[in-house]
Amino acid sequence: MAKTQLGARVDEDVAELAKMRAADLGLSIGDYLARLVQDDASGLRARAVGAAARFLADHQAVFDEAEEAQQAHRGTHAA
Repeated sequence: MAKTQLGARVDEDVAELAKMRAADLGLSIGDYLARLVQDDASGLRARAVGAAARFLADHQAVFDEAEEAQQAHRGTHAA
């Protein structure tokens, strides 16, 4: 497939994050950005965020109990 060059201006911190994340994945910046756009356009990201939100909604009580237990445990050592 033929490649087209795009240009975009972003804040330096965003550029650094993109470079680091691309390197973490073993991708070039161009391939990393292409993957992000494809995931977004396909709805993959929206489905993943929706699934995470449903998971948290279904299991929030478990997380709350664990956090309360952890705080109670810390409180016993504070004295």
